[in-house]
Amino acid sequence: MSRRRRQAFPMDALVIDRTIDEPIHRQLYRQIASMIRDRRLAPGSELPSTRALAEDLGLARNTIVGAYDQLATEGYLASRQGARPVVVDLPVNSTDRGNKPAATALRRPLSRRGESLMQQPFHHGSPGRFAFHPGMPDSQNFPFGVWGRLLARRATFGADMLFGTYHVTGLPALKEAIAGYLISARGVRCSPKQIVVTTGAQAAFDLLARLLLDPGDTVWLEEPGYYAAKATFTVAGANILPLVVDRDGWQMNQPEVSPRLIYVTPACQHPLGITMRMDQRLRLFEIAERNNSWIIEDDFDGEYRFQGRPVPAIQSMDYADRVIYVGTFAKLLFPALRLGFMVLPAALCEGIPHALSTTGQFAPLVLQAALADFIDEGHMSRHLKRMRRIYAERRKFFYELCETELADHMTLSAAEAGIQVVAALHESCDDRAVVHCADKLGVNASPLSKYYWSSSGNGLVLGYAACNKAESEAGIRRLRQAIEQVRSFKRAPPPSEAQA
Repeated sequence: MSRRRRQAFPMDALVIDRTIDEPIHRQLYRQIASMIRDRRLAPGSELPSTRALAEDLGLARNTIVGAYDQLATEGYLASRQGARPVVVDLPVNSTDRGNKPAATALRRPLSRRGESLMQQPFHHGSPGRFAFHPGMPDSQNFPFGVWGRLLARRATFGADMLFGTYHVTGLPALKEAIAGYLISARGVRCSPKQIVVTTGAQAAFDLLARLLLDPGDTVWLEEPGYYAAKATFTVAGANILPLVVDRDGWQMNQPEVSPRLIYVTPACQHPLGITMRMDQRLRLFEIAERNNSWIIEDDFDGEYRFQGRPVPAIQSMDYADRVIYVGTFAKLLFPALRLGFMVLPAALCEGIPHALSTTGQFAPLVLQAALADFIDEGHMSRHLKRMRRIYAERRKFFYELCETELADHMTLSAAEAGIQVVAALHESCDDRAVVHCADKLGVNASPLSKYYWSSSGNGLVLGYAACNKAESEAGIRRLRQAIEQVRSFKRAPPPSEAQA
C-alpha cells in the first residue's frame, strides 16, 4: 500500500459563491476535481475530514459529504470507512489545455471516406431570404393550421404504435397513401410493400449507394447534374462518368465503361428543367439492359410542369425491375419535414428492413401518421393544385421581370418544369463571384458551374417559387447590383506602378 502524504490543503483556493444557481456542493466538487487534475493536490495526499472542512468553510457537513461522495464516485478520491479520503493517482491528461496549447495538438486523421465527406459541396441557404434559393417551395401558402391539427391529433392519440421503433420501412398507412398517389399522379407501377419511407431523398441516395455500389464501380450521372447525388456516390467510392445533358436532352451514347448504376432526373432535369423524350427513355432502357445496370429515377419536381400535363415516370415503363424510383415531399410540402420515399424493385424488398435497422435511416412515425392523414383527407391534392397555379403565375412574372431588368446581363433558359430556372451569364461573368457578391447583399443563388465536374458551365440557378412579386422585385434589384459589381471589377484596369 502506498504511503499517504500529509499536504496542507489549499483552503484559500476554494471560493463559495452564494449568488449563483449552482449548488454549493457542486461548486466544491468542481473546484476540488480541478485541483486533483492539475495536481495541485498531489496523488496519495489526504483531504480534510468532512467535519473539519465543514467547520473551516462554515458549511453544513452534509454539503461536504455530497461533494466528497461525487468525487469518490467519479474516481478522484479513494475512501474507506472511518478514514480520511485520499487523492487517487490519475494518469496525466496530455491533451489538457493547461498542459498543451491547442495549436500544437496533433490532428487525428480521418478515414478516406471521412475526408471525402468533409469536402463535398452543399447549399442550404440562409433563413429569412426568399430570393432565390433553388428548389425552395413557398411555405407562406402551406396550410400549417391543418397540418398542426393533424400532427397534434396523432401525437395525442398515437398510443404505443407511433412512439416506438416499429415499421422501419414506413408506417403502413403512409405507404398505402403514397402508393395511391404515385399510381394516380405519376403512373408508377407499385404496391405499398415496395414503398420505403426515408428521411428525404438524400437519405435514399445514401442508402442506395451502400446497397448497390462497391468502391471502383461506375455511376453514369447527368452533367450538369445534382451535385448532392454525385457527392453521395463519390463518397461511396464510385467512379463518376458524365452523362451529357444539353438543350437537346440526354446524349444517350453507349458509355465507355459499363455502369453499375445510372442516375437520371427525367421528369425535370436538374438543373436545366427539361423533360426526357421518349426516344431517350427507350435508349436509356436499352443501355441499362445491355450493361445490367440499375437505374435511379430521381423524380425531381415531377409534379410541377408548366407545358402540358405531367409526364409519367419512367418507372411506369420498367418491366425488368431495374428502376428505383425516389421522391420527396420537400417541394410538395416543405423541406424541413425531412420525409421522402423510394419505390424498390421486388428483388430489394426482402432485406431492406435489415439495412434500415443498421443505418437508422427511418423517419419518425408521428410525422408519417400526420402525413398519411394529410394525403388521405385530400389536403395534399388541394394544396398541390393551388401551388401549381401560384407557381405558374410567379414563373411568368419572374421571366418578365428578368427580361426587363436583367436582359443585358443574363438570359433565362426555357425550362419546361420545376421551380427554378437556369440563367446564362453574359460576357463570361464568373458565376461563383456573382453568387458570393449576391450573398453579401442578402440574396441566395447557386452557381451553375457547381453542377459540372468534367466540363464547364457558367450561369446561375435561381429559384422563384418562394418569392411573391415584391420579394422578386427586391431580389432582382440586388442580383443586378451583384452582377454589376462583378463586371465592374473585371473591367477595371490593373493599377499602374505609381498607383501600386
